[in-house]
Amino acid sequence: MAEDWCGWCGERREETEFGLRVWSGRVSDTYFARRAHVRGHAIVVWRGRHVAEPIDLSPVESDLYHREVLTVARTIRDCFRPAALNYLTLGKPGEHLHTHVIARYPDDAGADGPLPVSPPPLLEASHWRADAAALKALLN
Repeated sequence: MAEDWCGWCGERREETEFGLRVWSGRVSDTYFARRAHVRGHAIVVWRGRHVAEPIDLSPVESDLYHREVLTVARTIRDCFRPAALNYLTLGKPGEHLHTHVIARYPDDAGADGPLPVSPPPLLEASHWRADAAALKALLN
């Protein structure tokens, strides 16, 4: 997976093994996850200079990035109607800053706790592409 994120320092791909690009904001690209424990999991990837931690963003960069994360979150909420949303911002050496926005449902795999730590399943292609198209239509 790290090679997908390191690639963001240059090439911007429409589709990766990890997901399908559904939106390009001013400072980020959003990918709809191909593997997920729940319906409605997107990854917002910082597209600017290489940083691994949100604290390495300038105040203006941080404001722009987090506004785009919230735009994606609102759209996931409107599209999938989850009970809640979880946010997981990651960035470690060699990876690009990115935030997972994950829909949560009362009956999902994590029930009242966190989602499983096991690798998420590969989603059925036609459903995944249909959900990605619906999210993309709302974001654009």
